[in-house]
Amino acid sequence: MHASTSPETKAVVPHDAVIAHDALMRVFEEYKATNDQRVAALETRGGDGLIDDKMRRLDAEVDAKMQRIERTILEARRPALGREMAEGAVHAVEHKAAFEAYVRAGDAGGLRALETRAMSVGSGPDGGYLVPPQVEVDIASRLSVLSPIRAIADVRQVSSATYTRPFSKTGPQAGWAAETAARPQTDGATLAQQSFPTMELYAMPAATQTLIDDAAVDLEAWIASEVETVFAEQEGKAFVTGDGTGKPTGFLSVTQVANSAWDWGKIGTIATGAAAGFSATNPVEVLFDLIYAAKAGYRQNARFVMNRKTQSELRKFKDAGGSYVWTPPAQAGGTA
Repeated sequence: MHASTSPETKAVVPHDAVIAHDALMRVFEEYKATNDQRVAALETRGGDGLIDDKMRRLDAEVDAKMQRIERTILEARRPALGREMAEGAVHAVEHKAAFEAYVRAGDAGGLRALETRAMSVGSGPDGGYLVPPQVEVDIASRLSVLSPIRAIADVRQVSSATYTRPFSKTGPQAGWAAETAARPQTDGATLAQQSFPTMELYAMPAATQTLIDDAAVDLEAWIASEVETVFAEQEGKAFVTGDGTGKPTGFLSVTQVANSAWDWGKIGTIATGAAAGFSATNPVEVLFDLIYAAKAGYRQNARFVMNRKTQSELRKFKDAGGSYVWTPPAQAGGTA
């Protein structure tokens, strides 16, 4: 029997992403050749500043091209303009018009009529108004490109101030038994509760009256572009090192212990073998120790999260056969 896949069900990679991937592979080949020159220069004359500068430039270029591929694929997945309005689109158009009247002229009457609930639990009149759905979508989609944490995070919508979910610390017990043997009652699963309080991130972009009065200016796009970068930076920083006071608790703020002494509510760590760096001998081994320290069930969707300095170091690592440990994805839209 022959089975075929219709074109409609295939995940099509945009042509621009394919071109960007080809450019990435060319830059990476240059990156590897330059790194070999850097290593040779270190062995013969203790280093070369020009080669080091070129390595930093190529490192940044690899990052830029990886981001370009991700951005191109994301843009291709957005619904095209001009399609038929879905249910509720009429309300969205009215909201957009009322929002523009509020921003341009301070007329809140339209928004007040459309929105039936307060936006602040502390003070309804001071809570402000909802932005049109398209502005929210634009900001969220831009953040998923700019913020590395949001790109890998599980985003949930909640209707309360705290997102709470039960979590099984230990699964139900089981045991083997013969066909006619007794089956004693097993222990049940041990449940814990995880709570994630929602925090508010805000920005107050300033605009001249001339800009506001200009009917040709797309205020929604302008607001989204003004806040995208600062939101991404603040989000990424809080999700990593946040202290939990008025902001999320970052994962590096959780108590850290050696992985061999891991306990519920803590983060296990694997030592690199050198203070503030990697061991000079076989630095790659600690990466494999880190990968396989995670349980098999979590390993498949695991991600590396690191700053750019660490990322630059890891890109230079080679295995015993001389092959680079990190390589770009084999195709556009793939995983590196």
